[in-house]
Amino acid sequence: MRKLIYIAEDDNEINQLLALHLRKEGYNVVQSYCGEEVLMRLGERIPELLILDLMMPGMDGLQIIQRVREYSNVPIMLLTARGADSDKVLGFGLGADDYLVKPFSVVELISRVHALIRRCSDYGKVEREIILRNGDLEYNPVNQVITKKGLTLPLKPKETQLLSIFMKNPNRLYTKAQLYELVWNTDYLCDSNTIMVHISRIREQIEPNPKSPIYIKTIKGLGYRMARHEN
Repeated sequence: MRKLIYIAEDDNEINQLLALHLRKEGYNVVQSYCGEEVLMRLGERIPELLILDLMMPGMDGLQIIQRVREYSNVPIMLLTARGADSDKVLGFGLGADDYLVKPFSVVELISRVHALIRRCSDYGKVEREIILRNGDLEYNPVNQVITKKGLTLPLKPKETQLLSIFMKNPNRLYTKAQLYELVWNTDYLCDSNTIMVHISRIREQIEPNPKSPIYIKTIKGLGYRMARHEN
């Protein structure tokens, strides 16, 4: 099956140029001209690569990266006419994997696309072997899906992210501040209610009896930890 690439670029000439050369390289290309459109497509299928223009009307590339990184590790390449180091740092900090400044060489772009897809594909092969298990729960870090007794749990992105933290580190105690800063990527401002609500929703999905949890334990006055269970 041909690898799928999504392009989000509002400049029609550049969008068409990218699509033309990527298709010549054997990729299946889906074109979008705004951030909202590509986000909608991502809800239908995750591609092997997402190419984003930094400056677009509506949602810009940085905003899209933030949204995408809530639920997917799809490789992301940023395109921009701005070459400031601050833009690069911000892009990489939000989760971009590569950065190309316009005007760019098509040869260089294709070379980077090949390298990025190959690198992430090789990483995914290793990561696919690392399925985390705890009792009836399994977490697949590649597609970021958590199952219970083989059935996918209908968790929201933040709930999945929160539960995955516990799955990766069973028996480790986390304070509410630590969890908030890890999941929301911002300073904790005594917003304990947000954590409590998300933990409650997670317990509804994973616990045999949410009122008497066996997985996510409350450590009074300290925070939460996930108890380890036999697989």
